[in-house]
Amino acid sequence: MTFTIALRNIFRNARRSLTTMLTIAVGGAAMLVFAAYALYDVYVVQTTTVQRGGHLTVYHKGYFDFGSGDPAIWGIADYESVARIIRGDPVMSKLARVVTPVQFLGGIAENPQSGGSRTFFATGFVPADQARLEDWNEYGIGTALESNALNGDTSQGVVGLGFARYLGLCGALHLKDCPEPPNNAPARESDVAGLPKQDFSGLAGPAVTPTTPSIDLLAATAGGAPNIVAMQIGRVERQGAKEMDDGYVVMNLKLAQQLVYGRGEHKVTGIVVQLRRTEDVAAARARLQSLIAASHLDLEVRDFKEINAYYGQTLGFFNSMFSFIAVLIGVVVLFTVSNTMGMSVMERVEEIGTSRALGARRSAIRAQFVSEGAMLGVLGATLGIALAFAAAWAVNRSGLTWTPPGDAHAIPLKLYMLGAPMTIAAVWLVLIVVSTLAALLPANRAGKLAIVDALRHV
Repeated sequence: MTFTIALRNIFRNARRSLTTMLTIAVGGAAMLVFAAYALYDVYVVQTTTVQRGGHLTVYHKGYFDFGSGDPAIWGIADYESVARIIRGDPVMSKLARVVTPVQFLGGIAENPQSGGSRTFFATGFVPADQARLEDWNEYGIGTALESNALNGDTSQGVVGLGFARYLGLCGALHLKDCPEPPNNAPARESDVAGLPKQDFSGLAGPAVTPTTPSIDLLAATAGGAPNIVAMQIGRVERQGAKEMDDGYVVMNLKLAQQLVYGRGEHKVTGIVVQLRRTEDVAAARARLQSLIAASHLDLEVRDFKEINAYYGQTLGFFNSMFSFIAVLIGVVVLFTVSNTMGMSVMERVEEIGTSRALGARRSAIRAQFVSEGAMLGVLGATLGIALAFAAAWAVNRSGLTWTPPGDAHAIPLKLYMLGAPMTIAAVWLVLIVVSTLAALLPANRAGKLAIVDALRHV
């Protein structure tokens, strides 16, 4: 009965009540739309991160803290046996989608034709495994992202657009938006001239077209000796950050190992494990650590959030922004509902006096106005959810695009309304609670009215 009367009372002044409900609805819709956008953004960042480096990586113990500057001497020996242990485990076989070795390295690259050179940082992949890594698509957005996968040619690699520009390869590769060095550019001496190149006659691979541009890569081996290999440029891909674009190289794992270890034992920097579902990261990490301990291996496991600090920073940024927006909207709703209920109390003073004269208790009067505030919250929050879904539907079909952090290519803009049901429920409940709390002060004032004063109120 209380809520039935409350529903009737809030529409006694329909214009004011509708304005209040619309304020609640627009505020709730704004929070939900931002939450849906933030969720999609986080999913995009997570997808690009997992596609490039998996969910978990197994390193030589101590590498993560001390070895990133010199990955050659922190390699995992007999890495194929370690990978077999992971793939053969009955638990990991259900959780893991890809288990593949990778090699990180850095050095100096030079264009032998122009003499242009610069430092580079590279990752060596098994091409087939890298293609499978980039197929990961848990949230349905992977097909919109740019692929950097290698082909099967051992001597070919992928470089960044800025890297190609520094080496004067724009013309040879027929690249757009890639200027050649000016004619008055200072001449540079060769950094790798005279050093012997590695012989790749023993590495099988498809024949390379003679016109494919080639660069020389110089790095120090695990023993400290300089080593140089030639790499054909198979493809150029622009990277999202200029610093990354200017030194980005992805190559075949065999080529990377040949450069880093030469004729010595070939190792790898890490073993990447990509899972089927991100929610299994904690379970998979615990299982890997138990396998490492059982096999007495001097290895450690790190997840993608530890390896890629920007992921946590992105998540923290959106959480803080959502909290800030929620507080602002909560304050607006609080004052709007409080004002509406205050006006309602002022208009119904005589009615309150009559109810009190007929025996209604103060608590009943308070409960009536609190119920009206809660009802405004219920109707406004429900309308807000409907508006948010309508906005998401419109945006998802608008064809809008955006460029996510760390990527250089525009992808469709989407709002993942159904991706966070707990957020929708939380926003709905919070709006109702705020509306209810906003009605407490006017309700308490109504309950305290003296019967005689209320009846003679004009």
